[in-house]
Amino acid sequence: MATPFVLGVDLDGTCADFYGGLRPIAAEWLGVPPESLGTEVTWDLPEWGVAQAPGGYPKLHQFAVTQRDLFRVLKPMPGAPQVLRRLSDMGVRIRIITHRLLIKNFHRVAVQQTVDWLDGHDIPYWDLCFLADKSAVGADLYIEDSPRNVEQLRREGHPTIVFTSSTNRHLPGPRADTWGEVFGMVVAQMAQPKPPAAR
Repeated sequence: MATPFVLGVDLDGTCADFYGGLRPIAAEWLGVPPESLGTEVTWDLPEWGVAQAPGGYPKLHQFAVTQRDLFRVLKPMPGAPQVLRRLSDMGVRIRIITHRLLIKNFHRVAVQQTVDWLDGHDIPYWDLCFLADKSAVGADLYIEDSPRNVEQLRREGHPTIVFTSSTNRHLPGPRADTWGEVFGMVVAQMAQPKPPAAR
């Protein structure tokens, strides 16, 4: 039996509209109108003034996940569920790799919300991995939006598609602006011969 093609898929900012979902919650937490928080952000959200608020981003994150069910209510990126279902039907092994366990003692909540979100949007997956070092989980191709993760994956020789956001426009391609583009890039990568396995 042929070894399946493994697609390593990030969630926040790639499959799920993380900043779009966090924005109204951050506005509530900060006590400001949602429209005062811009949609063009960089990685640590300095544009929203989160770092200057008591507790900074960790407290906002805790509030968003534990009090507002952030990971359960995020909207999918347009086309993400449909493309992942098509790829799964083609035999691609979808491996979700996400670093959502940021807050100690709240792991059960984050994991449960993640599973509910994936199942609720009928997103197929064989593996669900919660870890920071995404290169520790093997995949033939990765899709990622975090500049830090993209750079690490590529530095270690892993083919990686950048899913475009305001946080990563400085990174070189290959990149995809839409999930339709992701589909074409995955299919093209699948057509390439796999490198021989290390002995």
